Amino acid sequence: MRNSQKPDHVSLTNMLTRLREGRYVIPDFQRAFEWEPSDINELMRSIFRDYYIGSLLLWKGKEENFEALSCEPIYGVSSDKGRTDIVLDGQQRLTAMYYAFVAPDEAAPKRRNRFLYFIKVDCFIDEVYEEAFIYDWTRRGLNILKDRQKQFETHLFPLSVIGTGGWDLPNWVQDYEKHWLMAAETLEEHESDVAMHHADRAKKFGEQLKAITEQYQISYIELDRDLEIDKVCDIFTQINSRGRRLDVFDLLNALLRPKGIRLRQDLWRDAAPRLDFVKARRINVYVLQVMSILRQAYCSPKYLYHLIPGSPRQVRGEDGTLRPDVLVSDTSEFTSLWYEAVDALVRAIDLLRHPREFGVISNQYLPYASILPAFATLQAEAQRLPPDQRLDAQGKIQFWYWASVFMNRYSGAVESTSARDYTDMKTWFGDDRAEPGLVAEFEGSVQNLDLRRETRRGTSVYNGMFNLLVLNGARDWVSGNVPQHGDMDDHHIVPKSLGSDFGRKTSIDTIVNRTPLTRVTNREVIKDRLPNVYLPELIAANGEEKVVKILRSHFISHRAFSILMRYPFTPEDFEDFVEEREKTFRGSIGRLADHRTCGTPPGCPTR
Repeated sequence: MRNSQKPDHVSLTNMLTRLREGRYVIPDFQRAFEWEPSDINELMRSIFRDYYIGSLLLWKGKEENFEALSCEPIYGVSSDKGRTDIVLDGQQRLTAMYYAFVAPDEAAPKRRNRFLYFIKVDCFIDEVYEEAFIYDWTRRGLNILKDRQKQFETHLFPLSVIGTGGWDLPNWVQDYEKHWLMAAETLEEHESDVAMHHADRAKKFGEQLKAITEQYQISYIELDRDLEIDKVCDIFTQINSRGRRLDVFDLLNALLRPKGIRLRQDLWRDAAPRLDFVKARRINVYVLQVMSILRQAYCSPKYLYHLIPGSPRQVRGEDGTLRPDVLVSDTSEFTSLWYEAVDALVRAIDLLRHPREFGVISNQYLPYASILPAFATLQAEAQRLPPDQRLDAQGKIQFWYWASVFMNRYSGAVESTSARDYTDMKTWFGDDRAEPGLVAEFEGSVQNLDLRRETRRGTSVYNGMFNLLVLNGARDWVSGNVPQHGDMDDHHIVPKSLGSDFGRKTSIDTIVNRTPLTRVTNREVIKDRLPNVYLPELIAANGEEKVVKILRSHFISHRAFSILMRYPFTPEDFEDFVEEREKTFRGSIGRLADHRTCGTPPGCPTR
């Protein structure tokens, strides 16, 4: 009988070589690469912590099978000329490795930007793994990727150095150590000692990288190339019908069952309808994270397992010694804490949905679902304060929330960010002098926000700006009423159909050219017309003063109104309008950047 299955393994270095050579291809019947950037980051953390990431299932290919299954290269790979194997199980993992380690010039799936992956050397050496692995999609990340000296100074290691292969990794490590050795020769005594310390850690980091890249093994099973296609497809069907990716909720559900707790069948089934507003697949995990933050201030997966009743954990005392401790004593306490967390999330969601508080009138305009655990626990902590301190705490929470939205703080490393923010904000509640670092950072960045580049609904900044329009009481241009969620269009002020003429420098789809109106006003009154056509009609029916007042509720200043009325309306006029309205938006965000004024509507200037 032919040996149709050959188990084997390959080192990380050799696997990356195979990926670069385009050996692995994906059959057409597989789903596309769909991992989130955070999923890729978690895989990197697992690899560098020497965790098993599962076995791959490959089929040794031949030309007729490549063609029959319409095989395509892995996402980001430019050519499949070196193809040798068809990936039956493991596409997401292989593609994630290629994307993080090779850093192709491709946007991440369903994203507009390219994502780059780094290791924070200091955190990695100190074994603070929750914060050691980061990713960046901004210009800052690209600049760091291009500037090796900047990498050394900031102790950021691009994972793409490993993916380049050859001598790039040892050269990087050698240059990193040399950078700090040379600095030690030119600095004063204390600073020289610090530089030598960095040089020693650089050497240690290089040794660890060498061990990981050469010794970490990825297991796989390779099916014989002569196996019939129908049998291979049947194997793939069995894999995907029987298995799915388990998350921490699934694992805790299994671990809690012997304790008499039916997490999914009872507790979650009861809570799910109350949290239905948030359409996020991890909303059940968010309940567990709220429970964990309220009890131990942390919420990464390893801390969630401490929620199992009677589960011992090691706690470091003030004298530095470790002692055993139990976070949740019994089933009754777990159930009580579960409902406390659900109630906190429900109150937080209700607050976010309020049109005069945070303006998230629809789940599609929620800037982040991942911010909910931190937001819910901070609200719960604020309610525990004495009554005379709660108003001040609410102002600080509002400031933190808007800063997080417009600085994209909850796009990656969410668990560590939530834990750090919870701790920092609790301290700030009790001491005005203990401002978190984000205060100065946000206040200094507002006027540099590039708002016009936001074109895709669903990003935190786009949704945050839409929330500001709701908070500002944006009224319909015909009825004068505030558009309700079920009767609301995301209207292009300058019509989308003119994008080929007007969107050369700034996209016609920019949020700065969009605003909420009722469907009737958008589709039956304004239609596909320029503002200098439909605004005069509105003025004739209602008077200029009323029209200008309503436009102000949409952050359209009097100057922006004057620009829209220009005739003829040219692409240059469109750019003038975008610039003026962007300035007005920034002014509104700037008022949010003063936590002393949080709680008041953002407003639009009268000029």
